[in-house]
Amino acid sequence: MWKLIKRTGLIINWKTLIITTLAIASTAFCLHFHIKANFPLTLISTAIVFPIVFSIGGAYKRREVALDEYGSIKAHGRALYFAVSDWLENPPQELKTELKEHLASLLNSCKQIFTHPVSELEQNEKEVYDSFRKLSLFVKGMRGHGLPSGEASRSNQFLSKMMISFERIKHIYQYRTPRTLRTYSDIFIVILPILYGPHFAENVTSFNYGLQYAVPVLFSVILVALDNIQSHLENPFDQQGEDDVEINVEKFIRNLE
Repeated sequence: MWKLIKRTGLIINWKTLIITTLAIASTAFCLHFHIKANFPLTLISTAIVFPIVFSIGGAYKRREVALDEYGSIKAHGRALYFAVSDWLENPPQELKTELKEHLASLLNSCKQIFTHPVSELEQNEKEVYDSFRKLSLFVKGMRGHGLPSGEASRSNQFLSKMMISFERIKHIYQYRTPRTLRTYSDIFIVILPILYGPHFAENVTSFNYGLQYAVPVLFSVILVALDNIQSHLENPFDQQGEDDVEINVEKFIRNLE
């Protein structure tokens, strides 16, 4: 029950209250002064619903790509750990511990960069590539523990694929869905519920007292809820929505053995 309330709070918030209030005020004004009109509802789907649904689809695809690339980083990190534990003859425990520390440092650096504002990207990115450099030196040092050159080259390929995945995730984090489209939707979400006051006044004349405001309320709640869903999917790393990508470093390191 608590989860349902929490999720509802993510899509129905202060913005919903403000726009709903404006829609009710517009409808009440038009009812009082008998200002009525029958506007086409297709304008709503063209001006708001279609752009928002398009943005939701784009944001969802970006989230799915981010999940795939995050999985790739973890999979290749685990492959590096298996290279140490299974490809070497009697690998010392210190070597496994060192690799765990490097992998934990890398994931913590990724978590740091993706959960902080884009303005801090340049500073946090240095820590990520410092972790990659330490992993590169670690792979090089595995040669001294008896790892054949071919297997060392393969381990370096694992590291290279981890860096490719990081760059792809970074671009998802850095670049959003079209900002002009978001601005366009935000403007019309505020304007249309107010402009459609005459339409609501025209179509609710047969409703009982009080129920004539149900239509503008539902109208506003649905539009703002769609906009809030898109906003939460926009950044899959901000840890503010139910569908965000969570980088669980402790769980990954714990499950390496």
